[in-house]
Amino acid sequence: MPIHILLTGGTRGIGAAIARRLQREDVRLVATGSADGDLADPATPARLWANANERLGGRVDVLINNAGIFEAAPIDLPDAEWSARWARTLQVNLSASAELCRHAVRQFAGQGGGRIVNVASRAAHRGDSPAHWHYAASKAGMVAMTKTIARGHAAQGVLAFAICPGFTMTGMADDYMASRGGDRLLADIPLGRVADPTEVAEVAAFAALAAPPSMTGAVLDINGASYVR
Repeated sequence: MPIHILLTGGTRGIGAAIARRLQREDVRLVATGSADGDLADPATPARLWANANERLGGRVDVLINNAGIFEAAPIDLPDAEWSARWARTLQVNLSASAELCRHAVRQFAGQGGGRIVNVASRAAHRGDSPAHWHYAASKAGMVAMTKTIARGHAAQGVLAFAICPGFTMTGMADDYMASRGGDRLLADIPLGRVADPTEVAEVAAFAALAAPPSMTGAVLDINGASYVR
């Protein structure tokens, strides 16, 4: 019986690499992108979940929350704009993921189990730039949410994992590195390079398909030793 997976943010960057990694005969994948709905709209997560169930015959086995945004909110912005950027980032990165997790937990508990993989960030542990408080906060929230789900629902067969990449060679990371001085950022990575999306995809596939159940609640770092816990 194939494994049914819903992947958000699956059309570019890390998400596209995850989608490619999951192209195998025993997987049926629904990979969503911006064309499937704006996660800044609170109505979108429920619609994505319902659509995935319809396309997958009423059963989802794995949810991978990868969709996210990385928009600056410098502290000298006008108050209303600063607050609006915080609200948008928390809605897309955290609240939308939380709602999808909620749908997943409720369905998984009734079907004998399932897996959740939340793609967070190194920023959850070490913070981010002065213009990205909100991004770091949203990713720290994803990690805390993952641990809470793991602790609260393991007995129902619901397993939850978080992945925390550092800089990854995507368009989003390229722009950020250029704006911050790429060489200086690389000097902070002992490995000497940023991660390739295929490396993150390998970890995501492991968590989604192969990680032993006793690993539930694990936070998997992939950052070239730029942050070691």
